[in-house]
Amino acid sequence: MRTVKDVLQTKGHDVLSITPDATVYEALKIMADKNVGALVVLNGETVAGLLSERDYARKVILHGKSSKEMQVREIMTAKVYYMRPEQTLQDCMAQMTDKRVRHLPVLEGNRLVGIISIGDVVKEIIADHESTIKLLENYITGVP
Repeated sequence: MRTVKDVLQTKGHDVLSITPDATVYEALKIMADKNVGALVVLNGETVAGLLSERDYARKVILHGKSSKEMQVREIMTAKVYYMRPEQTLQDCMAQMTDKRVRHLPVLEGNRLVGIISIGDVVKEIIADHESTIKLLENYITGVP
């Protein structure tokens, strides 16, 4: 089974982030410009939280607040679940399902080295299944 490290080698280690003091509007602009659903909130080099579109929808819009006046720290999810590079994609899927999250920062020690999304996991699992199917088809038809 492929590991988080394998996925990051293909996907890359770039992580979009924002500070807790930034406005929610600034965060939304980054997410829209980069077409991502979440940002890691960094306080210096330390992961302080995660800000997702879900946080915005539930904590700003539904409460009639303004994203230009609120800081990221006010709505970010402070309890961050994470993965380690050596963990498997099955571990990711289990954690995402259990914790009902769509993004997991990847930490090596205390250092942020990437982020895994539900889309990354699904894409890799589909590729793995397609590879297995092709191998079985070749076996059945006798193609080397």
